[in-house]
Amino acid sequence: MMMIFGVFIFSLKTASYDQLQRKTAWRHASNARVGDMPASQFLGRGDDTITLNGSIVPEFGSQMSISAIRLMGDTGTAFPLIGGKGKVYGLYRLDDLQETQSYFFKDGKPRKIEFSMTLTQTMKAGTLVGNTLGRMVGLV
Repeated sequence: MMMIFGVFIFSLKTASYDQLQRKTAWRHASNARVGDMPASQFLGRGDDTITLNGSIVPEFGSQMSISAIRLMGDTGTAFPLIGGKGKVYGLYRLDDLQETQSYFFKDGKPRKIEFSMTLTQTMKAGTLVGNTLGRMVGLV
């Protein structure tokens, strides 16, 4: 298992990614000043996005994996994202999924499906774990 997004498990048997890109932004407001450079104020953390690029080869993975991910996106729900070694990234929503099919069999079935999906964080891991643990022990 490489990673879990909600109930979907990324692995060689389903869909495997060969690249994970993570982008974190920080927000700053800028105010113009007469005769001087603009003043800026730190507003806090911005979006945290993860892009997974990978492929599915019918000999190893299932074309139904893309359909399962699309169904998750249709819910509009944020799901937990957990790495294969247990790292909790937080709750992420599926923003987009791109699919490219190539190298076709005679019946039109693709021999290779490449995909790219972008996930945006909706709740940080510490908040997710803290809230869950707090509820479990009755502290929150």
